[in-house]
Amino acid sequence: MGNGKKLNQIIIKILKKNGLNTNHATICSKALINAELVGAHSHGLSRLKMYCDRIQKKVINPKPKIKIKKISQSISRIDANNSIGFVAADIGIKQAIKNAKKTGIGLVGIKNSGHYGLSGYYAEQAVKKNLIVFCFTNAPPAIAPHGAKKSLFGTNPICFGTPTSSKVPFILDTSVSVINRGKIRVAARNGKKIPEGVALDKFGKPTTDAKKALAGVQLPIAGFRGSGLAWMVDILSGVFTGGNHGGKVKDPFDDFSGPQNIGHLFFVMKPNLFVGNYSERIKENIKRIKRLPKIKGVKEILYPGQSKQRRYKKNLNKKINIPANIAEDLKKLNA
Repeated sequence: MGNGKKLNQIIIKILKKNGLNTNHATICSKALINAELVGAHSHGLSRLKMYCDRIQKKVINPKPKIKIKKISQSISRIDANNSIGFVAADIGIKQAIKNAKKTGIGLVGIKNSGHYGLSGYYAEQAVKKNLIVFCFTNAPPAIAPHGAKKSLFGTNPICFGTPTSSKVPFILDTSVSVINRGKIRVAARNGKKIPEGVALDKFGKPTTDAKKALAGVQLPIAGFRGSGLAWMVDILSGVFTGGNHGGKVKDPFDDFSGPQNIGHLFFVMKPNLFVGNYSERIKENIKRIKRLPKIKGVKEILYPGQSKQRRYKKNLNKKINIPANIAEDLKKLNA
C-alpha cells in the first residue's frame, strides 16, 4: 500500500494537524519516507504515532523558536527549543555545510532536540555537497556499559560519510548495539523473536524474547570496545553540546514526563584541506579494496552505503508496503 507521493501528503497533513507548519511537516515527511525506501522500517512510519503522541503531551514543541548562535565562522551552536528532531537536525546539517563551504570546516552542536531518525540521511546531505562528514547523536538508555547490568547508553550511532568518485556516497551509519532498538520494537509489536546474542533480560540472562529484551539490556558490538564507542558518542553529543547524557535521555515511546533534550553533533570538512587530489585518492583507495580476492559466495566487496543505495533504487518505484498495525495508526491519525 501507499505510493510515495500520496503517503507524503498524508504524513504532512497529519503533522500539520498536530501543529507543525508546512515547511517543518515536509522536512519530517521526507525523512520518514526516506527511512522506508532504504529499508530502515524501524525508523520510518512505525514512529509517526510516537511523534504525534509526544506533541499531544506537550513534550515536543510543534512551533519551536530555534536559535542559532555563531561562535566563529566555522562553529555554530543551536538550541532547538524541544523541536521535533528532524527539523533541528535539518537546520543543523545545513548550517554545518554552510560553515564548511566558507572556511573548510563546519562544526555544529545542537541541544534540546529529539530523535532525528537516521544519521546517514544527514550525512548524505553533506556528501552531496562534496564534503566529508561525521554525525553523532545520543539516545535513551538501551545498552549496559561494560561490566554493568543496567542500561545507560543509547544505541548511540556512529556515522561517517565521504564523497567517492562515483555517484554512490560512502556512508557508514551504524549503531553500537548489536542490532538497533527499533528492530527489537518492531519484533515486539509483531510477536517475533529476536536473534541470540543481542540482548539480556532484566535479570542479566540472554533472551530471544523481544519484550523481555526491551525491559532488559541490549548488548554492544564487540564487548568493551562497543561500550567505549557508545560512551564516546554520549560525551560528544551529550556532554559536549549541553544535551542530556549519562542515561538522562528519555525514552520517546514510554516516558512523557518531559522533553528528551537529545544532543547532536555535526562535523563537516572539505576533502581538499590537505591534498588537492582527494577524489583520485579515494577512487584508488576503493578500487584497491574492491580488487581483493573474495571468499566463496561473495560476488563483490561493497563499501558502506552501496547496499543501502541499491535498496533505495529498488524501492523507489515500488509501492511502500505498510503493515496492518501501522496502516491502522495512519488511519486514526488522519481521521
